[in-house]
Amino acid sequence: MSKRNITRRTFLVGSATAAAGFATSCNARTLRKVPSDRLNIAGIGIGGKGKSDINQCRAENIVALCDVDQTRAESTYPLFPDAKIFRDYRVMLAQHPEIDAVVISTPDHAHAHAALAAMELGKHVYVQKPMAHNVFEARLMTMAARKYGVVTQMGNQGHSGEGVRRCVEMVRSGAIGKIHEAHCWTDRPGTEGRAWWPQGVVAPLEKQRVRKTLDWKLWLNVAQKRPYNKEYLPFDWRGWWDFGCGALGDMACHILDPAMWALELGPPDSVEIVMQEGNTEQSGPVRQTIRFEFPARGEMPPLTLYWYDGGNKPPHPEDVPEEERLGRGTNGSYFVGDKGVMTLDTYGENARLLPASRMEDYTAPPRSLPRIAEMEPDEISDNAHKMDWIKAIKSGGQACSNFDYAGPFTETVLLGTIASRVSGKLMWDSENMRFTNSDEANRYVQREYRKGWELTGKGIL
Repeated sequence: MSKRNITRRTFLVGSATAAAGFATSCNARTLRKVPSDRLNIAGIGIGGKGKSDINQCRAENIVALCDVDQTRAESTYPLFPDAKIFRDYRVMLAQHPEIDAVVISTPDHAHAHAALAAMELGKHVYVQKPMAHNVFEARLMTMAARKYGVVTQMGNQGHSGEGVRRCVEMVRSGAIGKIHEAHCWTDRPGTEGRAWWPQGVVAPLEKQRVRKTLDWKLWLNVAQKRPYNKEYLPFDWRGWWDFGCGALGDMACHILDPAMWALELGPPDSVEIVMQEGNTEQSGPVRQTIRFEFPARGEMPPLTLYWYDGGNKPPHPEDVPEEERLGRGTNGSYFVGDKGVMTLDTYGENARLLPASRMEDYTAPPRSLPRIAEMEPDEISDNAHKMDWIKAIKSGGQACSNFDYAGPFTETVLLGTIASRVSGKLMWDSENMRFTNSDEANRYVQREYRKGWELTGKGIL
């Protein structure tokens, strides 16, 4: 089979009926239930965060490594000298049917295409956060995981931690009563004097010569063609709408996780910008505040959730001394209930009541949620999150942040990226995956895919 046919026939996700048939038999083979088995795992995007992601799976059999940037990946190759090396994951998947599972740590815009190509072939997938670049992709990936029966995990490692579980148990025990407001914040993409990556970029970057160690066309993936410039990668792609999801994409899948889980949040009714500075057509804002409105859930009242980034911070809660720290300082969240306030650090760890004096005689409720691993309340283990996924594959179960949880969660995060680009209060119809009052906002629910890299959803949605 030629490389061209691999691209256009086998991996046109959503339209490859032959691949769907193969996935059924492949999935039956890969759902191993013998704990001593070593999985055949491949890595897609193995430089930077991808290096630690695949290295945390080293107890398994790492059979293939794929990266479009040889310079970025060169320090990972020696860790797995027996692994086959590829630039194009479509070729890798076609040539190595023995692959059981894939770890995907590419930039945001490539997550969905890579994951769907793997899931169609019955491969289990671990996908870095946010699991998708737009709402359509998150929905498609969620439904594909169900269709193909694969084990999935999004890389929001705090979800495997002790802290977020303590938070959920405290909230459900009524520690602060009925919660009607949540505030979540991050210093990304930067504050005065410290920039994680640039946003608010007005002028397009000039064309530069592509270095020989990078396949720029493959790096673009589903994105439309544009000239190469070294400023897009390896990390600054986060600030460009075509490739990343800004501060929301980087941190919201961590910081919003306790609220989404503990408060049982489904899709919001609406999302809108409260304040914003520096947004451009091609690049995310320098800072902003977003308001999400969620309906009542059972006995839980309607909830207003605020997201702050770029150094914006929420107001200090009433009846809490000003000197008492909220969250971790630069990142964190707090909930307001009719019986008090609770605050948490970046990944949901260190849950505590405010004022701090309330913790002096507080007795934590009994454990009601399973633990992934024994950890301290303020400890986060990225490795435990990988092991939870691997254990689920071998046992035939599901990982804790599988796509049935992570998919709807990611959709909510990505609604924030749409609000970042469209002013006004946007009313969301989740069932039909559209805004009821803004054609402009509906343009961003799904992107326009580059020819040869289409995601149609046919046969899945």
